[in-house]
Amino acid sequence: MKAIVKTGFDLPGQVGKYVGKVRDVYDIDGEYLAMVVTDRISAFDVVLPEGIPYKGQVLNKIAAKFLDATSDILPNWKVAVPDPSVTVGYKCDPFKVEMVIRGYLAGHAWREYKAGKRTLCGVPLPEGMVENQKFPEPIITPTTKAAEGHDEDISKEDIIASGLVGKEDYEKLEEYTRAIFQRGTEIAARQGLILVDTKYEFGKRNGEIYLMDEVHTPDSSRYFYAEGYEERLERGERQRQLSKEFVREWLMANGFQGQEGQKVPEMTPEVVAGITDRYIELYEHITGETFEKVEYSEASVEANVAAWIASLKK
Repeated sequence: MKAIVKTGFDLPGQVGKYVGKVRDVYDIDGEYLAMVVTDRISAFDVVLPEGIPYKGQVLNKIAAKFLDATSDILPNWKVAVPDPSVTVGYKCDPFKVEMVIRGYLAGHAWREYKAGKRTLCGVPLPEGMVENQKFPEPIITPTTKAAEGHDEDISKEDIIASGLVGKEDYEKLEEYTRAIFQRGTEIAARQGLILVDTKYEFGKRNGEIYLMDEVHTPDSSRYFYAEGYEERLERGERQRQLSKEFVREWLMANGFQGQEGQKVPEMTPEVVAGITDRYIELYEHITGETFEKVEYSEASVEANVAAWIASLKK
């Protein structure tokens, strides 16, 4: 199976195209966005040289499932999934912050804590915590949305003071963030998983707040296996994770962390096939459903999206 690593669609009503790290986004009539989740894969802010077959389908289908599962909390941008690797949704005016929510002291939060910091994005952190320990209640640690380079931590107070988001809207974003995270936590628990942390993006359409972008995928979220969590925590052992951390670990083990002068290790067909298998495993653990492989090509994906747009215009 050949991975899709770039697209060059010519869609009905297409007025623009944006290419991100892993997604190609087509602007349709200035009203809809057709988001193609390609098989590109990134780590350490670097797009790796080989695509991962079915990765795009895995992420797109997980995101669609969770958008549907949270649509009673607030409206979201999703309109249709005309192809397993594509979501078409409303074009919204995005807020310039990402809402990161953390239920556990892991990842970036742990690195800051280990360095001696006891405040993250203006949120005080309890003393005496250990890596991967659960917070008394989830904390929200927003970041700016950088057009280039890295996102930066920012406090609620600075977001409001700088005018990035108005006070009323920001408080609504926090309310929605907690509600969506709670729903994701409940769904994960049914699958024997712990939703550790994640991020959400919101925008406005016709004056109303919408949930945008992917939700609760292994690329935007961190999951632990619930079984054995307490025992591993007690012993100070690493938790069993369900995220794309395994890709970063493979790269680090082969001398690559995205630093200048470092070379991406060779991604042999065996390595690529192994990453595909892990992504499918992620899908099945997170959703509780068997992943159905759908053969695809750039031409077939474009045809499916074009047909859906054509039906819309009838």
